[in-house]
Amino acid sequence: MKAKDDDMELIRGSGNVFADFGDADAETKQLKAQMAADIINTLDARGLSVRAGAKVAQVDPSDVQRIRNADLSRFTIDRLVRIAYRLGRKPEMRMTDVHAGAVP
Repeated sequence: MKAKDDDMELIRGSGNVFADFGDADAETKQLKAQMAADIINTLDARGLSVRAGAKVAQVDPSDVQRIRNADLSRFTIDRLVRIAYRLGRKPEMRMTDVHAGAVP
């Protein structure tokens, strides 16, 4: 059975899928996911295997594999920062107003 157009509702996301699903730690998980994506992109751009990436980042290969699999529960933000830095990335932090652009 095909759904009718009027049966569908468009819901805009917040830009943070973790927040959209009500995760209590949404902001931290979003930041960790963004950092992991950058680490993966860096590994790929440099053509580094899991083992080679682990050697450069000075971590166990299983850690690189966990990052590639988005299994970030064992990683703190500061640990991801160190891994990114060792791979030649300089993480920068920017603070913004949570309510910027919100309609009063």
